[in-house]
Amino acid sequence: MNILKVKDLLKDIDYKILQGEDNINIEGLNYNSKEIKAGDVFFCIKGLKSDGHKYAESAIKNGAKAIVCEENISNKDNEVVIIKVEDTRKALAIASSNYYDNPSKKMKIIGITGTNGKTTTAFMMKNVLEKAGFKVGLIGTVANYIGDKKLKAERTTPESLELHKLFNDMVEAGVDYCVMEVSSHSLYLHRVYGINFSDSIFTNLTQDHLDFHKTMKNYFEAKCILFNNAINKVINIDDDYGRRITSLFEGCNTYSINEESNLKAFDIVNTSKGISFDILLDGKTENIKLMIPGIHNVYNSLSVIMVALLNNIDLNSIKEGLKAARVPGRCELIEHNDKLDFDIIIDYAHTPDALEKILKSAREFTKGRLLCVFGCGGDRDVTKRPIMGETASNLSDLIFVTSDNPRTEDPIKIIDDILKGISKSNYVVEENRREAIFKAIKEGKRDDVIVIAGKGHEDYQILKDKVIDFDERQVIKELLERL
Repeated sequence: MNILKVKDLLKDIDYKILQGEDNINIEGLNYNSKEIKAGDVFFCIKGLKSDGHKYAESAIKNGAKAIVCEENISNKDNEVVIIKVEDTRKALAIASSNYYDNPSKKMKIIGITGTNGKTTTAFMMKNVLEKAGFKVGLIGTVANYIGDKKLKAERTTPESLELHKLFNDMVEAGVDYCVMEVSSHSLYLHRVYGINFSDSIFTNLTQDHLDFHKTMKNYFEAKCILFNNAINKVINIDDDYGRRITSLFEGCNTYSINEESNLKAFDIVNTSKGISFDILLDGKTENIKLMIPGIHNVYNSLSVIMVALLNNIDLNSIKEGLKAARVPGRCELIEHNDKLDFDIIIDYAHTPDALEKILKSAREFTKGRLLCVFGCGGDRDVTKRPIMGETASNLSDLIFVTSDNPRTEDPIKIIDDILKGISKSNYVVEENRREAIFKAIKEGKRDDVIVIAGKGHEDYQILKDKVIDFDERQVIKELLERL
């Protein structure tokens, strides 16, 4: 617990005092009125479903000594300080940093944004930096890490208060670099406001999250926020939106497979066991090997190489770090002790572009048929469902359309949305995801490849008001025992 005066907590924030004085001591800050403790500051955050201003009175009853708001709030208790700011989300971000003595300034922060590839890139980057001898923190979709210590991740990018608490824990643990996935939601909602990134990576931009952003223009503009305060900007210029970024920001460092760029991959060899490619450094050809397959992972590793070089990481550490990288649920080849004469790959692909990439990559090393098991999540962008159906059908020999995380939606309705995009007859519908996987495995023949897409690292299914255990690795193990 830190004790600060309100005026110190709100340093670098423009504010107006509506009631009380800003020289009182506070002991903590929160944006959830139910979690307020005596002596805390309550920030009235406007969310998607609720407005914190409605809970100011409740926060005061729970012991809040100060309220930070965007709207005029009155309270009969003159001992409660009420402060008005233009944007409470921005204020929360700055105040959270102040409360923890600005931990993000005490280490290097590498931010990664894009529709696909953030998680893989983050794990690769962490691996390379650790091979170079640094202690590394990671914030992302799968989990958060402080060195080797694994912490549960509630969302891709935490709210600013939790984020700066995590930064502070990293600093106290001696972390040199923090590698973090930066979602479009977090950028738009100012969760990373005020953070100066030493390095920023743009992977790609394809349709996703339009239930939130509404248009691709809005989605792109949210992503661009990351590059406003980043020293090194590392951009994939094989992506149309990446090229746009280079026209908006000066001094971008570019990478590609197809376009002329600062760092380019060539002579790519893709197999089910991994991928290799060459790059040109200082006039010399260098070979890079990965133990995970997929052309998309060439792009991910190129961004890591570029950032590493900008940070003067030696080439040997880069090569070793990339070769040793393993990412849960990202193009993950399932071990089955030769019980099968075909491969099974689990991947998190849950967007049209990601599904296209994993299937195209798998096709390159598939000697037999390519089978795909997939569904679409409920309460998410419905427009991508028929597109993913079309993509899977066109790129696979046989698809098993099933349920993902339906959440509050009817799984059959989601499947019907997917089927609208399928014009071929190469599909089987099986709502039960376990049975869909089993049917795919029973269908598998020698030299086939089965891609199970959508859930990746997740070990659960969200069904209406409950969450059930569902780890596809364990499911596959159990199914193989039935054969």
